[in-house]
Amino acid sequence: MTERWAVTATESGGARLVPLDAAGLPTAPAVTEPELAEAVRSRPGVTRWVWRSTAEIYPRLLAAGVPVARCYDIEAAESLLLGHEGRLGEPRSAAAAHARLLRAPVPPDPAPRQAVPGSQSSLFEPRSGTELPFDALLQVYADQLARHDATARPDRMRLLTASESAGMLVAAEMHRAGLPWRADVHRDVLQELLGERYAGGEPRRLVELADEVSAAFGHRVRPDLPADVVRAFGRAGIKVKSTRRWELEELDHPAVRPLIQYKKLYRIWTAHGWSWLQDWVRDGRFRPEYQPGGTVSGRWTTNGGGALQIPKVIRRAVVADEGWRLVVADADQMEPRVLAAISRDRGLMEVAGHDGDLYTALSDRAFHGDRDHAKIALLGAVYGQTSGDGLKNLAALRRRFPHAVAYVDEAAKAGEEGRLVRTWLGRTSPPAAGSGDDGEAGIPQEGGDDLPGEGSGPLADGGFTPGYASSDARARGRFTRNFVVQGSAADWALLLLAALRHSLTAAGLRAELVFFQHDEVIVHCPREEAETVVEAIRAAGELAGRTTFGETPVRFPFTTAVVRRYSDAK
Repeated sequence: MTERWAVTATESGGARLVPLDAAGLPTAPAVTEPELAEAVRSRPGVTRWVWRSTAEIYPRLLAAGVPVARCYDIEAAESLLLGHEGRLGEPRSAAAAHARLLRAPVPPDPAPRQAVPGSQSSLFEPRSGTELPFDALLQVYADQLARHDATARPDRMRLLTASESAGMLVAAEMHRAGLPWRADVHRDVLQELLGERYAGGEPRRLVELADEVSAAFGHRVRPDLPADVVRAFGRAGIKVKSTRRWELEELDHPAVRPLIQYKKLYRIWTAHGWSWLQDWVRDGRFRPEYQPGGTVSGRWTTNGGGALQIPKVIRRAVVADEGWRLVVADADQMEPRVLAAISRDRGLMEVAGHDGDLYTALSDRAFHGDRDHAKIALLGAVYGQTSGDGLKNLAALRRRFPHAVAYVDEAAKAGEEGRLVRTWLGRTSPPAAGSGDDGEAGIPQEGGDDLPGEGSGPLADGGFTPGYASSDARARGRFTRNFVVQGSAADWALLLLAALRHSLTAAGLRAELVFFQHDEVIVHCPREEAETVVEAIRAAGELAGRTTFGETPVRFPFTTAVVRRYSDAK
């Protein structure tokens, strides 16, 4: 039996608590206790804690050595429910939710808070303007449970909210654990790449490359200013639209090589240079502040620190502690496998039902063994490449795997028409600008184990706006085509994290989740636990597949490496 309690922190550091029934209603009077951590610690039978915000409560519990197994994050749930109701972008705070419940003026959400580099203090600060009386918070929670029941697929929506809340716990735990980081190695890498630092200016190697660029043009050019570079090429009789690498590489000019090298090193210097190291690394750990569901598709972001964009050369500084290892696991071809699962295309599910290279298996069935064409076709279906070779390859894919292509085509058509689409669990795309409630879409319901053509699909009830500008419509169609796949992959990744976190804890391991981005996880563990962790990741991926998508033949394998340095994993 699930025992569920709501808790909120008091201004004095204590807690208000109350047990709840399945409808979210109190089953006893609320109590006040002097210490939050002790109030939670003394109730080991609670299987799910309900609170306003994980960022408000959980860091305090972790600091006191009180982890929890499950939670329900009211503000995370509000964001998901607003999206499902076609109201994404409205204020998501508990205070805003309560105001809507009372039909009162809705307060705006507070301005996003900037992370404090290298510090945990920012996570301890309640956000101004979101305080809400405990009774009002309970009303919001009970209303949210009813709103979940009113969705088209309540079981899936409840699972999405539970997994998003689990992601909030993982994010707080990874922030506290930190990614192992050797500052001395980082400094050595910077010295090797950039040379000596000059006071108040660029390091030596950037100065040298800037001089080479200027010499190639025959006059002084600032390679850190794109407009200056474009003008310099224009004076040389070469018209360029931008200084993007792919465009520069097509040019025949002596400035191209030093310019490309300058741009690469300049990015390292500004994004992960000496200043970054001083700001973000403390006591051998890099502690980014993760933002689960930071993008509309559900993918995570970070609040400062650039954790999801660490260059491979800088990964040399990510070094396991003495006697420990990093287990780095990448999900293999995740999004094509997700497309197989959500489209229920029997042929593609068969291809995705093996641990080997998916594109090779696909090429053997539909592209005469040409792996490159198979990859272009499948990614073109997901990302909307509908011209040139992409169109020809997509036609071949449509003949062999019609239900998979139809699934993303439906999503694209809905986007072009201003309708909403959903991920498999129910995360919903933003409404189109100008779309209203002037027509029902007449859309099939999302199916559970339904076969294609029998009720499965990514579409949601929503407004339709005739007369969409064609270019805007096509752009939105490409977005919604990708949204249903990428967002459903994010659904799976949340459940992967939840399953892996549970298995590591249940096994009594010292291993810690320390990094996550899209389709990659890193676990820091004692050397002797590494093989157990590898198996735990494999099992978590398969369990997440079954939990998210039901029983399908689709497999979700990983490429896993056990290394001392992150850079050695790839």
